[in-house]
This record gives sequence, structure tokens and C-alpha cells, in this order.
Amino acid sequence: MSEHIDNRGKQASNRQERQKILKEIILQLHDGKDPGEVQQQFASLIDGVAASEISEMEAGLIADGMPIEEVQRLCDLHADIFKGSVEEVHTASREEERPGHPVRVLKEENFAVTNLIKGSILPMIHKLGTQPTVKERYGLLEHINLLMDLDKHYSRKENIFFPYMEKYGITAPPKVMWGVDDEIRAMIKAFKVLLQSDETTGESLKKAAEEMTTKILDMIVKEESIMVPMLLDVLTEDEWLAIAEDSEEIGYCIVSPEDRWMPARQTGNETLTEAAHDGMIRLETGFFSVDELTRMLNTLPFDMTFIDQDDVVKYFSQSAERIFPRTKSVIGRTVQNCHPPASVHVVEAILDAFKSGRKDHEDFWITMGDAFIYIRYFAVRNDAGEYLGTLEVTQNIKPIQAITGEKRLLSEEF
Repeated sequence: MSEHIDNRGKQASNRQERQKILKEIILQLHDGKDPGEVQQQFASLIDGVAASEISEMEAGLIADGMPIEEVQRLCDLHADIFKGSVEEVHTASREEERPGHPVRVLKEENFAVTNLIKGSILPMIHKLGTQPTVKERYGLLEHINLLMDLDKHYSRKENIFFPYMEKYGITAPPKVMWGVDDEIRAMIKAFKVLLQSDETTGESLKKAAEEMTTKILDMIVKEESIMVPMLLDVLTEDEWLAIAEDSEEIGYCIVSPEDRWMPARQTGNETLTEAAHDGMIRLETGFFSVDELTRMLNTLPFDMTFIDQDDVVKYFSQSAERIFPRTKSVIGRTVQNCHPPASVHVVEAILDAFKSGRKDHEDFWITMGDAFIYIRYFAVRNDAGEYLGTLEVTQNIKPIQAITGEKRLLSEEF
């Protein structure tokens, strides 16, 4: 078998043959073969694997029926095998090296995270005794709270970068990476719980820290050696500008851009289509200018998002107090791709109930810090009862729950 693969590998002179080899690597891992043995076997066969080829391979596995979760698990293994072998794919421009460019911001954040892990967290972990002291635990807790800032880094990736990858047909890596992001979020939260327990041993903390930091550092490799080259290969200057502008909405991890990036040659943002035109928007019960309607919707004390009958995000409001982050890059994206793989089945169940007519609305409520979030979904139908789309309304109802008695007079400061 190995001789057959070796001969075929040496003769692999086109992308199709290389795809066969790449898939065979992953399928051997899937069958339980030792990663070290696989790496040694294929080291001489795979020279300069392109990031796009890994993406194509992952998409092929998913298309062949392999669950996303399994591809996600194997992703961790094949990252080590391909590490250092993925060729750098760059555009002719080096705009991505300028201060404030989304790629430079991402890499600066990754550097800060790496420095936090290798320069502070791991050294403190390695010094722990059998039973960590209160001072040691709280010292680590301070750094872990800073590490939780990774949520912003991942949120920008999932809500801004991934839509553009999907736009250009790069669909498998976003699904796999989002699942790993969620695993890392959960690991950081679990580690924080361990730190806050007096019964946690130093050995338990060391084991959990090793697993958590390894997964975080591996994700940094995947972002910079796979995701970034893919994006640099396809995105236009105007799309990078839109990403930079949308990034402000979500925020940054540990460090912020040292400057606001503006392209050396700016032709305007051609990626955002104007939804407005001169004149009035006329409805059955009145009419508005585009500015009036926009500001009225943004003044409502809740967030609204609308998806059409094809599950495509068409609109979201921008109220003063946002509950969940939204960026303009989600417009035109399917709602399924706006949610982590683990929760897509819930979205599908709601939409199926709406489309079939079994339900017209569904409600959820969750606690987020001091807020009590009420999330409502409504089926939008025409006069004939035909499904046109779904409206999501999200509101912090904690202040409403606190209302008692009556108020019949104006406030004194009015």
C-alpha cells in the first residue's frame, strides 16, 4: 500500500492527483493511524501544499458525507502534519503589512495572545505545586480573564472574515474553524472555573492549561497559514476596507490597531450596494424618506434582523444598545452560516416550522450578565399566508420586569 502511494505521490503533477494524496492522509488519520507515522510517510510527497488545496480537500470530505465534527477533529491532526508545508499565498500588494489593515491587526492580536500564553500563563502554571495557593490562583485568573478577550478575535473572524470566504466558495474551513473556536471558548471558561475552586490540584491545572493553550496556538497557525493566504488570494481592496470598518463594531483582542488603515489607492466601497434611492418609500399607511425610515427603525428599543424566504439575511437595525454584534458583511449571507455548527439544527427547526405553517412565532429568553434577553422569532407572511421570511426581535427586558405601580405624570426633569 505504502509503495503504491509513494509511486503515485512522486508522479503527482496536477491538482487532482495531489487532492487524492491529501485525502488519503486524512483518511488514514480517520482510521486511527499514528499522526507521526503518517507525517513521516508523506513528508517527501507533499511539497508546498497550497492553502486552497487544504480547503478543497476538507470541502471534499464534507461533500462525501464525513460529519463536520469529524473533519474538525482531524483538522487538529493534519495541522501538525502540514505545518510548515503550506506555501504562502500573497497578492502582489503588501497592503496587509500596513498599520490597521485587518491582516496586520489579526497577526498583532495573535502575537499578543502567544506572548500572554508563553510569557505569563505557562510559566506560572509550570511553577505550581501540588496545591496552588490563593495568590497563585488569583494571579493566573487575572491572565485568564485577559485571555477571554479571544472571544472578540473569534467573533470578528466568524462574523466578518467567514462571510467573504463563503462568497468566494471557501465553505469548509469556516465551518471547521468555527467549531474549534467554540471548543476553545468552552475550554477557557472551564479553566477559569477550575482556578476558582479551592479543591483543584496543580496537576489538574497543568493538564487543562496544556490542552487549552495547545489548541489556541494551533488555531493561530491555522489562521495565519491557511485562512489569511486564502483571503489575500481573493479579496479586493474595497472588501478589505469594508472588513476594517466592520471590525470596529465587534472590537479587538488585547491590543487595538495602532492606526486606522486607508488603502493607498481607494476607489470607494463597491461591495456594499446602496439600498436607497432618491424619492420616498411608500407604504399602505404612510410614506418615509430613506433617512426617516432608517432612523425610525434604529430608534426602536430593540434589535431587529430580517431574513427572506431563502434564509438570506436582508436587513438588521442598528439601535443604540446592541444585544448581539452585527456587521454589514452578513447582508446576503445565509442565516445558517451566521450560527455555530452546533446550533444550526435549532435554526433549521424554527425555519421548517415557519415554512410549513406549523408555527408563526417562537420565543427564547436567556441571562447575559445583568441583562435578561428576550429573543423572539416571527414568521412574515403575505395576505395569502405564504411565507416571505423571518423577523428576529431581541430586547433586554430586565428594565421592563422591574416596572411596578403606575406612572401617569411627566418626569420632573422633563
